[in-house]
Amino acid sequence: MRSIEELEAKLAEPSDALIQDLAALDGDIMLLGIGGKMGPSLARLARNALKKAGVEKTIWGVSRFSESGLKEQLEQEGIHTIACDLLDDEQLQKLPDVKNIIYMAGNKFGTTGREHFTWAMNAYLPGRVAEKFKSSRIVVFSSGNIYPFTPVFQGGATESQAPSPLGEYGQSTLGRERIFEYFSRKYEIPMVIYRLNYAIDLRYGVLLEVAKAVKAGKPIDVTMGHANCIWQGDANEMALRSLNICSSPPNVLNITGPETMSMRWIAQEFGKRLGTQPVIVGHEAEDALLNNASKAFQRFGYPRVTLLQMLDWTADWVANDGATWNKDTHFQEREGKF
Repeated sequence: MRSIEELEAKLAEPSDALIQDLAALDGDIMLLGIGGKMGPSLARLARNALKKAGVEKTIWGVSRFSESGLKEQLEQEGIHTIACDLLDDEQLQKLPDVKNIIYMAGNKFGTTGREHFTWAMNAYLPGRVAEKFKSSRIVVFSSGNIYPFTPVFQGGATESQAPSPLGEYGQSTLGRERIFEYFSRKYEIPMVIYRLNYAIDLRYGVLLEVAKAVKAGKPIDVTMGHANCIWQGDANEMALRSLNICSSPPNVLNITGPETMSMRWIAQEFGKRLGTQPVIVGHEAEDALLNNASKAFQRFGYPRVTLLQMLDWTADWVANDGATWNKDTHFQEREGKF
């Protein structure tokens, strides 16, 4: 892939399973927080799946739309957009009642020094949204940051691992889950808690950050020596298919790739593809922020895009100076400060 158009088309390719699942789903779909990194491609994926299924449903996209031109672009692509500050309760209550909600709103980066806003977005707003959409089913985006670091040999935290978040972002994210769970139990709202780390798009993500550092000859600190990742198209598909398995109390799913990636190995693989020797510093810690997504794979199957394919695509993208976003993952962070 050498262009944004090719990348967006690849991200929006639905599988047969997704087409069947959305065809069987009753009601329209609303994405709250569509303006983030994953929202636009998720909406396009849903649109394409519904077209192939021959099913008419409205896809709603709600956001402040601070990025110039995104609202107009989504409208041209058949997504019904609403500009809304979700923290403004008057605006929230005016949103149409929709049967299927994918909740993607939240705050992570910039938490340090602005903790009050992070808690408002991540722990206060979920209660207002749950009250508004108590007659809907809701897929709630969450994060692997709610887990403690686990030993590398363990294979990642499963859904049965007790949360123990490090830092205020992780704590507020757990707050989001608990508030949604409370209202799920109170009103019997069917939900899925969707714990994701880390989605990969060629314009951002763990692999891009390592590849750029390798190409530039910058040091790569491997103290956080291992990580998980999943192609964003696969992560989006699992989010949409999760609408069919919502329950009360909420069904909890880890979403990531099957490998426990060695960051040293990743850097070396990029070095081979980019024709340079990576500069590696530090020594791998015995633990890391890792998820085990076996439960999701049992339900949805394994991701369609493999780790080696992501490496090849990312290396080619970086070698050809593909467009990137200034949205680092901070995957190296070991103190929970974002």
